[in-house]
Amino acid sequence: KITVVDALDAQFPGGKRLGELTYEELLAEGDPEFAWRWPADEWEAISLNYTSGTTGNPKGVVYHHRGAYLNGVGNILVWGMAHHSVYLWTLPMFHCNGWCFPWTMAANAGTNICLRRVEAPSIFRLIKEHRVSHYCGAPIVHQTLINAPDELKRGIEHKVSALVAAAAPPASMIEGMAKMGFDITHVYGLTEVYGPASVCAKHPEWTELALGEQVRLNGRQGVRYHVEEGLTVMDPETMRPVPADGETMGEIMFRGNITMKGYLKNKSATDEAFRGGWFRSGDLAVMQPDGYIKIRDRSKDIIISGGENISSLEVEDVLYRHPAVLAAAVVAKPDAKWGETPCAFVELKVGAKVSQSELIEFCRQHLARFKAPRAIIFGELPKTSTGKIQKFVLRERAKSTTAIDT
Repeated sequence: KITVVDALDAQFPGGKRLGELTYEELLAEGDPEFAWRWPADEWEAISLNYTSGTTGNPKGVVYHHRGAYLNGVGNILVWGMAHHSVYLWTLPMFHCNGWCFPWTMAANAGTNICLRRVEAPSIFRLIKEHRVSHYCGAPIVHQTLINAPDELKRGIEHKVSALVAAAAPPASMIEGMAKMGFDITHVYGLTEVYGPASVCAKHPEWTELALGEQVRLNGRQGVRYHVEEGLTVMDPETMRPVPADGETMGEIMFRGNITMKGYLKNKSATDEAFRGGWFRSGDLAVMQPDGYIKIRDRSKDIIISGGENISSLEVEDVLYRHPAVLAAAVVAKPDAKWGETPCAFVELKVGAKVSQSELIEFCRQHLARFKAPRAIIFGELPKTSTGKIQKFVLRERAKSTTAIDT
């Protein structure tokens, strides 16, 4: 239940009460001759966005006009959006300014469809009612649609395109969207680069490949946006590009128009982020022979067990393949013998049942034995308002013996 407070303000008499004024009437009250204050310089600040808090230390990211309008147009180019597209706001506008889609839809002369709650019945209803052509979201949003009852999915007779980002999509999600008939494109970025700044650009011949191979190719972070000057994978110490062998790991780095001005009142963090002349993402990746980037993990999410590196994303991808798993996150658990071992936090689908031992054995069937989780904790995962899993919360839980034993 939502409580609405409508206060009469004695200093501003004559105002309308809530519900008395429609959106169209409000627009009609505007002055078409209003003198807008245009920026004197396109590098002026246009907005302030705070990083989502998955690290527990949000920072204010300052955007400039140039980056905002260029990335807005970049979304149209990357997605091949037709004029007057219909966009469903499953992505909050406060998150990276909605990946710049407020400006994208203005440039597109499109229609914005808003919703109060990100839930499958509302999303499918609005897609059908308004013939929604495009929407964006983190993997958890798409998983929600995939796991929805079949009756909700019936009756969609037009093309629906989706962007996925905010976390590396598991193979099960990409495959599930394909089976549902939605065309999904994988993009990658951060708050500091206006949301999406790279795209897994599809090749026409990929559609002729086996589904498993399509999933592998579409799960990569891809190539730079048209409006970004530089995207590369470099050794963070030597600042030299890693070889395009699909094996040598480095850090993803950005440079160009759609990179932030800096962190608000935090010069030291800004200087560190741009050390070496490139923006350092903190994401570890490889460059593949075809020039596409593939993330291996966040630098802080690599688990070092007995001297061996374990990618939490690799373990999570296997967990997502299990039919009972709705969401999964893997973090390092301190271990006296091995230093660290993988600890998995798993959220099950409604009505699904699976034991800890069954899931661990499932992982061992698909991973090297030392990579399989030693502990699995079931329950709802902590998430940001945009659906990103807060791993810093889980790392603290993994340190607690009580949390593991229960």
